[in-house]
Amino acid sequence: MHLPENTVIAVADGEKLSLFQNEGDASNVKLRALPESEIDSSKIPSGSRHSSSAANPDDSQQNEDGFGKGVADMLNKQVLDGKIKSLVIVAAPRTLGELRKGYHKSLSDVLLGEIDKDLTGHSIQDIEKALAAA
Repeated sequence: MHLPENTVIAVADGEKLSLFQNEGDASNVKLRALPESEIDSSKIPSGSRHSSSAANPDDSQQNEDGFGKGVADMLNKQVLDGKIKSLVIVAAPRTLGELRKGYHKSLSDVLLGEIDKDLTGHSIQDIEKALAAA
């Protein structure tokens, strides 16, 4: 994947978000960890507020979906504030689906790509390899 310098890489699952920035150039990705961002995970998606049953997600799934919504909101805000000019999202498949529901048009405009893989907790080298292979 072609990653210009300063591209932000968001690596997420339903509970954790790590942000990185490419300090290398497009052909030589060199990631640096960014400080943690505050995520408001209190936003449970509509339709998920009912008590658990076979047709409704359990509480942990509701929490993960709320976290995904919070991540999308935070990324949207950073894009709208001009702090993110190019973005790649690496997320567990279900989390990626939740994130997509919350993308602002401006976020979609700066989104260079998505990788549906859970790489939270992996080393920077593993993330760089996944980006290079994408």
